[in-house]
Amino acid sequence: MAQIQWFPGHMAKARRQVEEKLSIIDIVFVLLDARIPKASENPMLFEIIKDKPILYILNKSDLADELELKRWLEYYQSLGLNAVAVNSIEGESSKVIVPVAKKILSPVFEKEAKKGMRPRPFRAMVVGIPNVGKSAFINRLAKRPAAQTGDKPGVTKAQKYIRVDEDLELLDNPGILWPKFEDPEVGLKLALVGSIKDDIMPIDDIALYGIRYLTTYYPGRIEKRYSIDKVDLDDIVKTLDQIGTKRGAILPGKHIDYDRVIKLFLFEFRNQKFGRICLEKAPKNV
Repeated sequence: MAQIQWFPGHMAKARRQVEEKLSIIDIVFVLLDARIPKASENPMLFEIIKDKPILYILNKSDLADELELKRWLEYYQSLGLNAVAVNSIEGESSKVIVPVAKKILSPVFEKEAKKGMRPRPFRAMVVGIPNVGKSAFINRLAKRPAAQTGDKPGVTKAQKYIRVDEDLELLDNPGILWPKFEDPEVGLKLALVGSIKDDIMPIDDIALYGIRYLTTYYPGRIEKRYSIDKVDLDDIVKTLDQIGTKRGAILPGKHIDYDRVIKLFLFEFRNQKFGRICLEKAPKNV
């Protein structure tokens, strides 16, 4: 598979703005998709923010395999990194995020206090890939609709300052991808969870990757969802035929509508119809 490239103009602009605003930022909130923590890390972004305090926020924790998510948090902690898991749709993100951020920044505040500076809210920049849930995270943190949300990647187009409370100011940014994915599997994972648009790469490849992954690491879930025979990875067309028959995706002449079956699978995958999953295993060699 060829390298995937997707770098709209607003992303290039956002990258420049991140660089320009870093000097007035105290900490960077790096939002990751809890289902794909590694694939949702933007290597280009880390080159820019690496010298700032960072809090890794594994968002959409309600969609992730609980055991694997726990292993990912342990992995980050083993590297001496600050990481938390949140669900931006429900729950009190501020009760998790703000205390951790304050602890990370305590040396900064202590230094300012010794200089006689007055207490001030800390400034956090929120960054992440498209559709990682930044706007929902900000709205949950602010306890009001402060940022625009949407189901498709690329909703936020420009930077925006948001005052959360007396302790915290946020700078929201558009989702930023890097110019090309050297590893095609990274692109497949991002596409499968909806972080890049479906027209960027063949939709068949995205769905087949998802079917293979679920069958390998979460056996039985596809069969249970569609009430079909055991998935044979050497004959996935047979599985698509069975799904099409069960769901009535039939063309004239009693042919299976594969395009409809594939879109159905992707829709149901992205809407948690196969349960909580992680598309990446936490490294064990730490």
